[in-house]
Amino acid sequence: MWSLTGQKPAGRQQASPREANPLWWSRVPPEDGEMGIGSGLNISDDVAPYGGKSAFTQLEHNIVAGYLITAGVISLTSNLVVLLMFVKYKELRTATNSIIIHLAITDVGVAGIGYPMSAASDIHGSWKFGYTGCQIYAALNIFFGMASIGLLTVVAIDRYLTICRPDIGQKITGQSYNSLILAAWLNAVFWSSMPIVGWAGYAPDPTGATCTINWRQNDASFISYTMAVIAVNFVVPLSVMFYCYYHVSLTVRRYKATNCLDSINIDWSDQMDVTKMSIVMIVMFLVAWSPYSMVCLWASFGDPKTIPAPMAIVAPLFAKSSTFYNPCIYVIANKNFRRAIIGMIRCQTRQRITINTQVPMTTSQQPLTQ
Repeated sequence: MWSLTGQKPAGRQQASPREANPLWWSRVPPEDGEMGIGSGLNISDDVAPYGGKSAFTQLEHNIVAGYLITAGVISLTSNLVVLLMFVKYKELRTATNSIIIHLAITDVGVAGIGYPMSAASDIHGSWKFGYTGCQIYAALNIFFGMASIGLLTVVAIDRYLTICRPDIGQKITGQSYNSLILAAWLNAVFWSSMPIVGWAGYAPDPTGATCTINWRQNDASFISYTMAVIAVNFVVPLSVMFYCYYHVSLTVRRYKATNCLDSINIDWSDQMDVTKMSIVMIVMFLVAWSPYSMVCLWASFGDPKTIPAPMAIVAPLFAKSSTFYNPCIYVIANKNFRRAIIGMIRCQTRQRITINTQVPMTTSQQPLTQ
């Protein structure tokens, strides 16, 4: 093995930290005339896998910590308000909105666990919770992320059945919705636990202050896991969502062209609100997770050492960002949510909040308490 200075060490030496546990990376020093910001990442021999020297400066860590603390407070507060809104106004506890409740729970999980551990490690300058903490942290973040995309897929199916196939939608019971939601959670449990039992693995990322899928070791285990996750939790859900919302848009245009919206046995205004909200949530989710997906694909089919340092640190931050803008989407895109939130802020009673439940409803619109 060659040293960092380019000198070949004399005699046989003890295995370096890289050889013992190749989990840590550092920034490649820029060559003469090269900008440091564009440099890639490389394995460093003089750092420990957990709690050792980071690839980034303490100032960079402090900036990230400030962002995480701010985003975490906003996310946790706003999503707790959303959950309290559902507790206070039972009219909002419909089968469709029960999916939103579970999405808010995933956001609370990331904000309450992921943000604090990562921020504390950034302030510390390196990962400070050891091997076990790294496994728990990474598994929970993957778990909540997988659950989110599964639940968004369930939302798309609900929109399709409610608007395009009301004959089927009206026959679906609350138990059916609960089964779909449970399937999304169980799928997340499976894929987040696989790296723990040996399919791929979790390790600190190049920032040294957070843990994720160990995309630096692009061996057969990592590549097979990544391809399976992308197929099952990205390509398939996106295909289902595209199919559902494409047919929703066709149905809406057909009804508008024939002027027969009034004859449909659903509250069309509310359904459009929920559909628009769902589409925006899916688009923003893709925006949040696309950089991280690109990093994993780059590591699978390219050289992980060439991944730019800024991309390595921005990708996981983008992935976490969906937790604090989802509540904003709820309020902006859905008038019933907006009325309820405003009512809570003004401390109004339930009787003073007008939530439209006076029209014939499909199962997806009926309160779960009925």
